[in-house]
Parts: sequence; C-alpha cells; structure tokens
Amino acid sequence: MKLINSVGPNPHVVRMFMAERGITLPLEDIDIMKGKNREAEYLKTNPAGQSPALVLDDGSIVAEITAICEYLDEKFPGASLIGATPEERAQTRRWARWCDLNIMEPLANGFRFSEGLPIFRSRMRCLPEAAPGLKAKAQDGLAFLDGQLATRTYVAGEKFTLADVLLFCFLAFGGAVGQPLNPEFKNVGRWFAATGTRPSAKA
Repeated sequence: MKLINSVGPNPHVVRMFMAERGITLPLEDIDIMKGKNREAEYLKTNPAGQSPALVLDDGSIVAEITAICEYLDEKFPGASLIGATPEERAQTRRWARWCDLNIMEPLANGFRFSEGLPIFRSRMRCLPEAAPGLKAKAQDGLAFLDGQLATRTYVAGEKFTLADVLLFCFLAFGGAVGQPLNPEFKNVGRWFAATGTRPSAKA
C-alpha cells in the first residue's frame, strides 16, 4: 500500500490523519504544479487526476480524502478518529460534511477561481466571477462555527476527530493563499491555534 502525495490541503489531510493514527505508509510524490496529475500516465492510476490517491496492495485505488481516511481508520488498529459508536461516527460525519460544504469547498474554489486561476484555468471549469462570493460563503460558515465552538472543544464535540483534521488543513491552506482566519472568530482561533500545536499538524 502507498499514498500518492503532493502539495496542497487534500494530501495534508491524509498525512495529518495518518500521523494522528500512527500509520506509516510509503509516499510517492507527484508534481501537481507541473500538471503531472493530469497526464495520461497518472490518469491510468486515478482517472479523476486528483491527489492524493491511496494505492492498495491489490493495485486498486481509493480516492477522495474522506474515503481514504475512513478506509485507513478501519484498516489499522488503534483508537478511531471517526468514532467508537454509531452515535460518535454520525456526529463526526455530520460535521465533516458540514465543514466540507460550508467552509472547505467554497474556500478552495474561491482560491482556484482567483489567485489560483493561472494554474487551474486549463484544468477545470473556472468561474472567476464567483470567487468573491465563494470566499464570503466560507467566512459565513466560519462565523456560524465560531458560535458552535463556544460550547465545545472540537468541531464534532469533546473528542478530536477527522472533522478537525479536515478543517484545520484547509484553514491552514487558506491562510497561505489570501484567505486568513478572521481574528474576530475567537473560538475558531482558539481551536485552530490548539490544533496547530499537535505534532500531526506538521505532517
């Protein structure tokens, strides 16, 4: 088994998740800045041209970061970052999905359609006119989450989960590409700073 790795928030999610779970896998880097992930050779591995991709021992592929993390969580022994009970898993998946729809995707597409446009305009349909609204939507999501984090320690409750890993990696990316965390979001800021001290954050 190996992980096809690159720069960007998506591979960071899987590396951080693996570090939290104590999972070590060989990494094979692909240069997405040069578009190697869109070339025919890589498309044989992952037709969607995305990074990361988990190559299983039988040669099959698991793509999409949430699916990769859930697979690894089930495959390897140790304390789950999804949850030990149906109730815990439901809350983790609820908040992971919510963060994805309301913060992570608009943040990422806001970048792709503006600062990242020179990279992405030849790789996907880009909507530059949508970028300001997408960035604003991400901020609206963070404003809502800030209120939620006033009464709990982590995104999905009182345990650190996949939802925290996902959101942290994308907010760290946002801070590097022109979408810094609003200092008015005190609770999100407290959570982000605490999560950034975890050794896994540097994975």
